[in-house]
Amino acid sequence: MGIKEEAKKMKLAAPRLAASSIEKRNAALAAIADALLNHKEDVFAANKKDMTSAVEEDISPAIRKRLKFDEGKMKDSIEGLKGLIALPDPLGKVTLNRELDDDLVLKRIGVPIGVIGVIFEARPDAMIQVASLCIKSGNCAILKGGSETKESNRVIFSIIKDAIKTAGLPEESLYQAEQRSEISELLECDEYVDLLIPRGSNSFVRYIMENTKIPVMGHSAGICHIYVDKEADFELAKKVIIDAKTNYPAACNAVETILVSEDIKESFLPELTAALGDAHVEIKENAYGVEYGDLTVSVLTVKDVEEAVTHINTYGSHHTDCIITKNDETADYFETMVDSAGVYRNCSTRFADGFRYGFGAEVGISTGKLHARGPVGLDGLLTYKYILEGNGNIVSDYASGKRSFTHKDI
Repeated sequence: MGIKEEAKKMKLAAPRLAASSIEKRNAALAAIADALLNHKEDVFAANKKDMTSAVEEDISPAIRKRLKFDEGKMKDSIEGLKGLIALPDPLGKVTLNRELDDDLVLKRIGVPIGVIGVIFEARPDAMIQVASLCIKSGNCAILKGGSETKESNRVIFSIIKDAIKTAGLPEESLYQAEQRSEISELLECDEYVDLLIPRGSNSFVRYIMENTKIPVMGHSAGICHIYVDKEADFELAKKVIIDAKTNYPAACNAVETILVSEDIKESFLPELTAALGDAHVEIKENAYGVEYGDLTVSVLTVKDVEEAVTHINTYGSHHTDCIITKNDETADYFETMVDSAGVYRNCSTRFADGFRYGFGAEVGISTGKLHARGPVGLDGLLTYKYILEGNGNIVSDYASGKRSFTHKDI
């Protein structure tokens, strides 16, 4: 059975998943956590096969780092599931309750988007995060992970699928696409799939956006900046920059360009160069607009905060950008004028993450401005519907003046 047939089945199953109780959805997440722990040796064995293949196929070190799934990643995944279970039910939340007339009441309530297709990079923990967020938010999901993680993902998805069936959720809630050719099929499922979330390279996300009628949410690059202002604390700046570059250089929220005020060029740049050298980071001078994804960073000077903002808004990817300064007025200007999903002061760009934001996990980071922006957690996987309840009310009565609206929030 092809993707289109699976998507059609999902479309029919979506209302049943949306109507499931929070107790049942949380039970499914708890069952996933228990099953992952009970079968962790199977997961590790499958991941070892993927890691071996990655070495044999000369996959880049950056991808191999993402690919590895060990005890630490398992612990983080279980903690993420527990955090997600602890969050309140996002469905059915009333965001508008208005009396249009004394017997005509309008409500706006949170509902799932429906059927989501998520195409993500070679990270086994991404399979767990994405699937669990979709379950909690009541969305059916077609999941396609990177081919480099095929063995790990196959085992993890099997564990997840069995757990949701045991919890009593519709079997059609989740489907795993394993073949690269299925991506093209998925892009043609605009009749059944409500949203696509691609995670990966700039060129890949662009390809998805340009080859489907399905709405797409995501970011096409992670070109993050840190601007070191003339009134920065140098020690704090070095600490933040080193973390933002070296903590996980392959991540989309790692810093790629460092902007330094000309006023501290002579005093700060030698210290920064030495600190980056000690951290084995290669410096590209006066380069910009590049997402390296490794221990490489661009460094250039700018006149002031205004020029820094202009540079970021011109050459950045609107992901996450930071200012290091002790001056509140300068920070306020930066935070107001930088047009990015995340704007930080005096802290690492690596905080741009749904788990760290307390969302439980994330399906990705959106740099768009419609619907969801920044780390996309539960709220980003919801839309809403209007419920209007009356008592034989007709528009003609209001048009003729026989009746009038009260428009009173209740």
